[in-house]
Parts: sequence; C-alpha cells; structure tokens
Amino acid sequence: MSSAIDYHQWKENHKTILETFSNKNVMMLFSGGKDSSLAMDFILRAGKEFGFDFSAHAGAYPVHRYPGKEKKMIESYWNRRGIGIQWHDLGETDDYIRNEVNPCLRCQKLRKQMLKTMLTNLIDDWESLVLVTSYSLWDIVSYSIEHILNDLFSNSVNAENNKRFLETAQRFYPLLKMKEGYTVFRPIIRYNSDDILKAIKEADIPTLSIPCEFKEFRPKRVLERYYQKTGLHFDYDKVFDFARRSRGLPDITTYTSIDRDEYLLNIF
Repeated sequence: MSSAIDYHQWKENHKTILETFSNKNVMMLFSGGKDSSLAMDFILRAGKEFGFDFSAHAGAYPVHRYPGKEKKMIESYWNRRGIGIQWHDLGETDDYIRNEVNPCLRCQKLRKQMLKTMLTNLIDDWESLVLVTSYSLWDIVSYSIEHILNDLFSNSVNAENNKRFLETAQRFYPLLKMKEGYTVFRPIIRYNSDDILKAIKEADIPTLSIPCEFKEFRPKRVLERYYQKTGLHFDYDKVFDFARRSRGLPDITTYTSIDRDEYLLNIF
C-alpha cells in the first residue's frame, strides 16, 4: 500500500536540520531522475522558508542520457523556479564503460572522481559544506538484498564484498556530520520509489526521458521492477533495524571518522 509524500510533513520531520542551512554552502547533487528531482523540489521550497540558498550540480554521464535537448528541457523548468543547474562534463564518452563486465561500477567510480575534483576546486571552507544526495528507501532495501545474496551464493573474495557493504551501508544514515566539518544529507531516504514517482507526476516535474542503456547491469533495477509488480512497500525504521541486527550495519561513527579523500573517492 502506497502512501502520499507530503512536503509539509517532510519539512517538520527535518526542521532541526533545515534550520542550520542558512549559513551553509548547500550543494545539491542532481541527476535529472525522479529521486533527485523530488529532493531538489523539497530543498528549493525549504530554502525559501528557512532562508538558505543552494547550488545544483549534475554530472552529465552516461552521455547518451544527456543530449542538449534533454538538458534544455530540464534546466528550463528549474530556471523558471529560480535555480540554475551546473552541468559537469566528466571527460569521457560512453565507450569508457561500454565493454566493462559491470559498466555501472566504472561509471560510479568516474562520478566519484568528478565529485572530488569539483569539490577540491570549489570548496575553501569545508566546515560550511552540505552535500545533498538523493538515495531512496528502495535503494537501501536493494543493497541489503544484494549483500544477502552475495553472502549466500557468491564465490567472490569476502574482502571485496565487505568493501561494497561498507560503501552502501552508509547510505542508511539520513545525516552524516563528517570529522572535517562538512555534512552529507539524504532528504528522501525514507521514501519508497513508487511514492516518489507518484509525487513527481502529480507536481508535473520533468525528468530524464532517456533510460540508461546499462541499467540492466544494476541488480537494484531488477529488484525495483519486482517491488513494483508485487506492490511491495517498505518501512524505513524496520529496514534500518533489520540491517543493524541481521547485516551488522556499521555504527555511524564508522563513517563520520573517515578521512575526506577516502570517503569521497571510495565510499560516498
């Protein structure tokens, strides 16, 4: 059973966080997909109420998803609402990942490298930085299932599985205050993807219309179709508790104590 996403309820739930943003450098990591579009809608509305500005940054990759017409359609909408999108060229064509066994992993690595380079060039005061990113509840449910299957059936080296779990498990936490002073905020982590899609459609917010040709390499995309067909709906608190008790979810301090370069390149 789906439940409506309500901005005003979200605002109340995150009020103590949003109240701290007025003197921060808030950077929204935008993709043009449904998750980041809902997050940007909420952050934009909250900025007007809580008195903060933010910038929106998008890594236009894989390239086939971001032709000029597509970018213009999306940025025109957000420009009308008062926020410009800074598109970042990752410096590679899609051939860079096309012949990989898992192109998604190489794509993610390239995006992390771009993010670190961008932040290094733009940020002087790391203590004022807030990174807003748009993982959903279905993302972390799918990560949990992936790790269960890896533990049961995979022949891969355990160290590699553990590394992947360390990376994905930190996304369970809506807010991380890192030791160098910067903050990572995941505003829609409590929401199921079908509810997000419904909210986007009701608000008539445009999103990327070109699907990623590599999406079938991502187990979570296969799992999401299963959730949709079976009408599965998840509760964040129950999923978090399961991950903590059954999957050994690391304590939040495991992540907040990680050095900045290590976190941005290998974990984020």
